[in-house]
Amino acid sequence: MIARLQQLLAFAGLIVISICFVIATPMFGTYGNVVNILFSTVVIGLLALGTTFVIVTGGIDLSIGTGMALCAVMSGTFVVTWGLPWPLGVLLAVLFGGLIGVVNGVNTARLGLPPFIATLATMLVAQGLALVVSESTPIYFNDSPGYLLLSTGTLIPDFPNAVLVLIAATAVAAVLLRRSVLGRYAFAMGSNEEATALSGIDVTRWKIAVYTLAGLFTGLAGVMISARLGSAQPATGAGYELQAIAAVVIGGTSLSGGKGSIVGTVIGALIISVLNNGLQLLSIPQEWQNVILGIVILVAVYADMARRRTAL
Repeated sequence: MIARLQQLLAFAGLIVISICFVIATPMFGTYGNVVNILFSTVVIGLLALGTTFVIVTGGIDLSIGTGMALCAVMSGTFVVTWGLPWPLGVLLAVLFGGLIGVVNGVNTARLGLPPFIATLATMLVAQGLALVVSESTPIYFNDSPGYLLLSTGTLIPDFPNAVLVLIAATAVAAVLLRRSVLGRYAFAMGSNEEATALSGIDVTRWKIAVYTLAGLFTGLAGVMISARLGSAQPATGAGYELQAIAAVVIGGTSLSGGKGSIVGTVIGALIISVLNNGLQLLSIPQEWQNVILGIVILVAVYADMARRRTAL
């Protein structure tokens, strides 16, 4: 009940923030701007979905930002450089993200490296490989209109396909977290990994599976951001991991593991997008936007600590 209360508080916070921005600038509440907010939530939301599984197990993944950039570059390599059909290129890029997750999972679960160190190393490797593979230049998808329509197309009039992708990914993530063996074991490992192992569950295998799943969401985010920009930018991605982790925490997922929800994560991602959008409309300087976002994260972490003390 305490976890649900924090989720409700996050949703109430989203409503209050939105109302404040509507009062401050009427443009905020227009249909076009609401769609822009949803559109800008897609990348952070996809990254946050995968990160939720990792944090539920008590881990962390710092490689999702640069990993996303590397997957975008690999997508450009598959589709533009190699000339593969764009659906196949998308599939390979997502699978490449899964490969990054496998590396993280092996380093943390089998080799026993702390998740912070293991994923930090992967973050640096992915950042370097993105520049190496792309030769430090953007890869443009000018000859692949179908690829671009993945994000900017409109199956529903005036509603970008990217948002539909996020909705579908959210539904899949919610089912996996709450209705699958992977989700149940993720919660179990986050609550008490030693007890989970003693109960006969192969913790190593399932933890690798969790990081692999997070990598698949990272790969999908790489596809969506490159389709949105019309190019694979090798330097894109820095800082996205922090926003994704912030979205997960704001949504009520405990950094100590064992508690979390996909709905809360999506609410957290929306809060970040609403704040960024509203502050931009009010012409607030970027540095102050970062200050405000940092304060919101601190409040969310404090709420998580207060919830754990109450549970004890």
